[in-house]
Amino acid sequence: MTDRRTFIKAGLATAAASAGIVNLRADSKVATTANPGNPLPRWRGFNLMAFFSATSTNEQYSNRTIRDLDLKWIRDWGFDYVRLPIDYWFFVNGDWRSSNRMDIDRIQHVDEKALETLDRAVAQCVEYGLHITVNMHRAPGYCINGWDREPFNLWKDADAEEAFAFWWELLASRYRGIAAEKLSFNLVNEAPGASEKMSLGDYRRVMLRAQRLIHSISPDRTVIIDGTAVGRDVVMNMIDEPVAQAFHAYDPFRLTHYKASWVGENDHWDVPQWPTPNPDGSISGEEELRIRMAPWAELARQGVGVHCGECGCYNKTPHPVFIDWFSAVLDLLKENNIGWALWNFRGDFGVLDSGRRDVDYEDWYGHKLDRGLLEILLKG
Repeated sequence: MTDRRTFIKAGLATAAASAGIVNLRADSKVATTANPGNPLPRWRGFNLMAFFSATSTNEQYSNRTIRDLDLKWIRDWGFDYVRLPIDYWFFVNGDWRSSNRMDIDRIQHVDEKALETLDRAVAQCVEYGLHITVNMHRAPGYCINGWDREPFNLWKDADAEEAFAFWWELLASRYRGIAAEKLSFNLVNEAPGASEKMSLGDYRRVMLRAQRLIHSISPDRTVIIDGTAVGRDVVMNMIDEPVAQAFHAYDPFRLTHYKASWVGENDHWDVPQWPTPNPDGSISGEEELRIRMAPWAELARQGVGVHCGECGCYNKTPHPVFIDWFSAVLDLLKENNIGWALWNFRGDFGVLDSGRRDVDYEDWYGHKLDRGLLEILLKG
């Protein structure tokens, strides 16, 4: 009998032929087929940034305070979801603030008062009827931003894996009383692609250990793993495990991250257009979006939960270009019954206070609302 993994691989093989890790080429017709089978709810909402970076000088990324009004507006506008990226450094009782580097000997020393701020954030989302996914954006031994500040490698070092398991066991135990329909866990953010620093076997091992710990405490808790290659690629060696998978929708990267300060060597990029001309002379348009999304749509169709944990565009991309591109992304997500979370709610990717210079903002209780963006989000 064909096992589940073989069955899904066969389905993916018909869906795509060149989409990242699965190394397949998409038949664009596959991604346009309705996909009612996605086991995950089609959550729609926002990433909130209050726990994003313990060392950030930007107060909104490090204040550990979620505003009730933000949650009220999210709910009242008709959205139902919050993804909360967290930096585990916030919750370590140590002197990392002065050194800007984690002390390996302090990594399991819990700051209870700091954790109480996370308790409050989770409770707020529950109170407002918003499903919350807690995502470990900086994990012991790995972060897509500033990996070098970790004292070890999550994928290769036993001490790092032990610390990762420790923190997920702690969170699972702490929130075991919250119903599964109200809270889920996203184990790590934007895992790297396969390399000498992390093999796909390493990723499977670390994710499985955390998943099994969580399910030993809360058997019905939804556990989500990000795709590899920074959230682009389906994790084929995990499709028969009790986890959902998430991808991030930032392609074409030259469009979504134009003039982003943390992206190197982008000062020579042309002003984005949609469809987007590529350096090799090709054009990236809606067909390429379908190719990129096809393996994820097929994965959901085969019974694995799929969510788009991040999507959006930095504020230097011309607003009309952003809106045209993002409308196409949202249409495809809706077509395939896949939920999403905009990066972010307020800030340089957000629907509020984004700092774009080419938007006629609407005053929203003293904040700058991008009404055009909100309107396409509501349709998505």
